[in-house]
Amino acid sequence: MAGVALRCSAVWRRVTLTSSVRSNIPSLKFHTTASPMMGVTVEQFEQAKSKLSTLKDDPGNEVKLKIYALFKQATQGPCNAPKPGMLDFVNKAKWDAWKSLGSISQDEARQKYCDLIGSLVEEETGSSAQVSAQPAGSGATYETLLVTKEDDITTIKLNRPAKKNAITTEMYNEIIAALEQAATDDSVITVVTGAGDFYCSGNDLTNFIKIPENGVEEMARRGADLLRKYVNAYIDFPKPLVAVVNGPAVGVSVTVLGLFDLVYATERATFHTPFSQLGQSAEGCSSYTFPKLMGAAKASEMLLFNKKLTAVQACELGLVTEVFPDSSFQSEVWTRLKAYAKLPRNSLALSKQLIRSVEKERLHAVNDAEVERLMERWMSDECFNAVMSFFQAKAKL
Repeated sequence: MAGVALRCSAVWRRVTLTSSVRSNIPSLKFHTTASPMMGVTVEQFEQAKSKLSTLKDDPGNEVKLKIYALFKQATQGPCNAPKPGMLDFVNKAKWDAWKSLGSISQDEARQKYCDLIGSLVEEETGSSAQVSAQPAGSGATYETLLVTKEDDITTIKLNRPAKKNAITTEMYNEIIAALEQAATDDSVITVVTGAGDFYCSGNDLTNFIKIPENGVEEMARRGADLLRKYVNAYIDFPKPLVAVVNGPAVGVSVTVLGLFDLVYATERATFHTPFSQLGQSAEGCSSYTFPKLMGAAKASEMLLFNKKLTAVQACELGLVTEVFPDSSFQSEVWTRLKAYAKLPRNSLALSKQLIRSVEKERLHAVNDAEVERLMERWMSDECFNAVMSFFQAKAKL
């Protein structure tokens, strides 16, 4: 959902721990062999623990339970403790949170722990403080992203896990800047992924309420300009671009997947484009790429009638390249990406540019048409009423 132009304390009680359009529809594959993944260092993990104790705001019980569970998984591995009694409510909630992590590795748990603490620190301080793994010399820093370069791979990680990586106006601009940076660095491939359990939950709700002094028309114009530039950054990206979809994906994070060269997803991922529910219309060139990938009827189910796809369904329809078991997703995908990054850099880039050159003019035209239609939608009473109904329904939950 790129509707960036729509109208529309308790004291912190910390949980005590110890402190590109693809024309060939790919076949569905599951993988079971695991490979070791690069985890965060002991020092980075200890830094995250220290940062946790500095938080003053209470992030809520759900987040605190997640912190507890990730810490236990990172330090002890999968839950093997006896289940507390039904009346032991606090310990049973902790046990359930830990148990829900299943068999994810300690390395992956440490990474998620660092990502989550980094996001909480950033939101509380309003700075770009980040405690997650970040190789030296990774380049510019960002407020909402973690951008790293290692093993000839530039990784752009959406880094607001406490907000399910919802995209703010600032994040739109930072993703554009990160893609421009990655386009000119010496990496071979570029990866986009999310921190925490979500890939991206679509538009941040705060985007719907920031109406400038010049009114709705000015907000719609600004939103249209930003969306056009954002999608163009994907259309024009010169290197192989890979989405590592680590959890549910919503709105614009789904529609632009048709512009990636590879899309790898965990079996836990889902794909949802609820545009008509919000009185809006398709974006990210999906009005062209989705029918081309999956056929007009299946594309209409998603873009017109808000159907949510599982990872397996998305793979069968050609939106996703391969689906992996959640327990080995990170290790298997990154082992493969590191192998791809050893291929000749120029050969990959030039081959992609040949493939994309056939479509580029059409994709830009589709993007322009979608943006113009969305600008009209954002200023309509129908869209305004649909968004207000959505907010009212959320408030009742």
